[in-house]
Amino acid sequence: MALHRRGETARAGRTASVSGMAASHDLEKLERALGVAFRDRRFLDEALVHRSYVHERTAPLSSNERLEFLGDAFLGFVVADELMRAFPGVSEGDLTQLRTALVRGETLAELAASLNLGDFLYLGRGEAQAGGRKRTTNLARVMEAVMGAVLVDQGYEAARSWLLRLLAPAMRRLAREGPPRDEKSVLQEMVQARGMPSPEYRVVEASGPAHKRTFDVEVEAGDVRGRGTGRSKRAAEQAAARSALAALRGRV
Repeated sequence: MALHRRGETARAGRTASVSGMAASHDLEKLERALGVAFRDRRFLDEALVHRSYVHERTAPLSSNERLEFLGDAFLGFVVADELMRAFPGVSEGDLTQLRTALVRGETLAELAASLNLGDFLYLGRGEAQAGGRKRTTNLARVMEAVMGAVLVDQGYEAARSWLLRLLAPAMRRLAREGPPRDEKSVLQEMVQARGMPSPEYRVVEASGPAHKRTFDVEVEAGDVRGRGTGRSKRAAEQAAARSALAALRGRV
């Protein structure tokens, strides 16, 4: 595997990959929604490129996966640091639950949806036609990529302040209500209370490269079923349990 320093091939590849891909007024609109004026909009442009778009182009392009990688690490650190400061008397286990609630895919997808990031995604035709602009995993990943782009463009301190403003409503909700309950546990309790069989989970599909898998899981408890996707088996099981809970609660 050939590695290059940032100032060499990596920078040249980034410039070639995103040059001329988006109309400037689109990025200006997104900048206003984000509350960030980018010094170099190419970082923002690259953050919006889904790999399905890259696969349908003959010219060499870069997807947003490198910025997503950076944004994921940046988000995890900033959230952990802020929780340590905000909740000095809280145990490590409870801090972990709070962090999980803030960095999970559903939370990130909600943030992305509130910013209409799905409208700005560069998607392949098939992914777009399959509802990719509203897919939870796509929204969560582009949100992380944008976080990475803000960090690279604005620097740590400015990016940290921006990220904490973005997360402020969710953090206030956590401080008021605590972390959301584990959906799998709630589903287990509910079906037991109704005398139904225990939930059984199975992986329907696992896709993507080994370091960036997406899991599709189905759960069945008697005649109640649910299905969900996630970037880990656990996350997909939680999403499936949430779907089953919605179906169960919808019954008279």
